Amino acid sequence: MADAPRPGAQLAREALEKARRAAAARRLEAERSSAARRRADTKAANLADARTRAANATDRDHPVAFRAAIDDLLADRGWTDAAKVARVTADWPGIVGPEIAGHCEPVSLRGGVLTLEAESTAWATQIRLLTRQVMGRIAESVGGDVVTKLIVRGPAGPTWRHGRLRVPGPGPRDTYG
Repeated sequence: MADAPRPGAQLAREALEKARRAAAARRLEAERSSAARRRADTKAANLADARTRAANATDRDHPVAFRAAIDDLLADRGWTDAAKVARVTADWPGIVGPEIAGHCEPVSLRGGVLTLEAESTAWATQIRLLTRQVMGRIAESVGGDVVTKLIVRGPAGPTWRHGRLRVPGPGPRDTYG
């Protein structure tokens, strides 16, 4: 027996469903190819994470946490280490606490060496005594591989040089007169 003619609304529903399946298949194929490129570009240490992200990226109907999206972006671009370094200086009061942060501040962080400048020589000595605790707080916050050495300097003394031209001399004296 031949199929009875279908009403127009049913034909439209079937065409719409067929188009949705085709679009989903194209989106899945595009995501798989972009995930393959991403996996090829990432380092060997990030391969497992990239596969997990690619597998989870097929379902676009569910929201992704903002922090997870940012972490994925940083990992994909290779900026994870730079972000950890930046976090040490940007979140200094949150890492070491308001008392220590109120008396010293990070000046530079290069090659794992964090240089701090204290507001007084007394605070520089105190921070040197607390080096182990400060390093522990940094390791808890951003990881132990970011800061490997801590250098604490006292306050910078006043400069007696003004202008471009210099005359060699003995420098400032204890008394003027």
